[in-house]
Amino acid sequence: MTSRSTLRRPALVAAATVVSSLVCALAAPVAAAGPVPQEPAPRKKAVPIEDFNGDGLRDVVVAASYGTVRGRTGAGFVTVLYGAESGPAKARKQLLHQETPGVPGGAEADDFFGGSLTTADLDRDGYSDLIVGAHGEDTGTAAAGSGVGTLSVIWGGRGGLQGAATLLTGSGTDAEIGRHTVAGDIDGDGAADVVTTENGRHLQVLSGPFDRSGRPLGGSDTLRDDGENRITDLAAGDITGDGRADLAATRHAYPDDDSFHTVHWKGTAVGPAPAKAITHGPSTRLQGSNLDIGDINKDGYEDLVVGRPHDGWASDPAQAAGGMITYVPGSASGPVGTRVRVFNQDSPGVPGSAEGTGVPYGPDQFGTGVTIGDIDGDGYGDVALGVPLETIGTDGKRLGAGTVVTLRGTRNGPTGAGAKLFSQDTAGVPGAAERWDTFGTAVKLADTDGDRRAELIVGARGENRGEGGLWVLRGTGSGITGKGASAFDARHFGAVRAGANLGDVINH
Repeated sequence: MTSRSTLRRPALVAAATVVSSLVCALAAPVAAAGPVPQEPAPRKKAVPIEDFNGDGLRDVVVAASYGTVRGRTGAGFVTVLYGAESGPAKARKQLLHQETPGVPGGAEADDFFGGSLTTADLDRDGYSDLIVGAHGEDTGTAAAGSGVGTLSVIWGGRGGLQGAATLLTGSGTDAEIGRHTVAGDIDGDGAADVVTTENGRHLQVLSGPFDRSGRPLGGSDTLRDDGENRITDLAAGDITGDGRADLAATRHAYPDDDSFHTVHWKGTAVGPAPAKAITHGPSTRLQGSNLDIGDINKDGYEDLVVGRPHDGWASDPAQAAGGMITYVPGSASGPVGTRVRVFNQDSPGVPGSAEGTGVPYGPDQFGTGVTIGDIDGDGYGDVALGVPLETIGTDGKRLGAGTVVTLRGTRNGPTGAGAKLFSQDTAGVPGAAERWDTFGTAVKLADTDGDRRAELIVGARGENRGEGGLWVLRGTGSGITGKGASAFDARHFGAVRAGANLGDVINH
């Protein structure tokens, strides 16, 4: 799931050509091609839980990777909101950064600690551990700004997160280790593995289990990409239902903005298999810049949802003004590109209207930070996504205030029927929708109170002129509600608020 923000700063939003005749084709989901094949039964597997203190409740981690620590701008910090049956307002909170005792390194300008976040029980002690990327970190004799990057683990335990170790350090300038990071049991040996990007192109695979020094006892490997592809998001999940985690990534060949595509690495007993491109036609690449993996249609195979928040390009016939998402069902043979379904804000039932580059207030960026989770407790994975540049109202005064949209999961995948839209103007949601709040910068669905219904966690890095913020909206049997919602800024965690951009990253 990508909880990583793909939002471009307002001044840098790229213009894209809108092909209006093709947008109309998105008014309804793409129909399945032919009969649905019979699939072998997927293997049963344990559902991962992000539980650092072992209380059985999921915890949430939100970064301010641009945050200031001891006067060093961009050092970055991480905030932890522990799960609580009483709700987030009374939940335990924690602040972590590179000046926290035991955490490797020291806070320096532009380290971007928290640039990626994921969780797994690396040492198999029964507690989830937090894996943190700092892709701007400079180490040893490297010059300031060299972007070597590091990946660290902060260990979970009965008392929560404490104690840490370095998992990986970049090999040189611009390695940017830790820019994108995920975890999962790729080889099916029962131990979690960690995967992170290097140079934006290659994958570093660390095979678990890990000892307390951070050493991967299963060894390490590098999956190289010798082209010009740059990974924009990375996700892990069991798409093929064989009990092993697969990998998927959105990539593009920099600087060609028309080269976005999605690839899949199948998990095997010896690690990830070679990457395969996902297409949704004879030669049509599945374009996007962020993604998540989860079982939406409740068939036991985890599915892909790929977000493309920018306007379409000429090479992709399924274009959408203002952004779109694509649902790709999983199967024993991998993602089924011939059965994709596409949604944007002109799809039936989806709130709002698709507004792209050509409209007065600019593109919505529908499809930012897609995430999958069961909101209403019916066993189907639901989808939430950010629309962080959505303008609220018609006078332009709340340009880029931002919204979040939820779509229900069904046996046929996501549906616009019953879709909901939330903003800071929604009844019960703290605050008010204001210009450039970018509500929906990052989004996550997770059951933090143990009622088997996922809460909606929303980041808005533009809130209060770049201080950023975090919101938690409750899940119910009828969907997300604004009633009883909670909001937090950096002050609630004891951190510096100014320029923090809190909410720019939420853990996978």
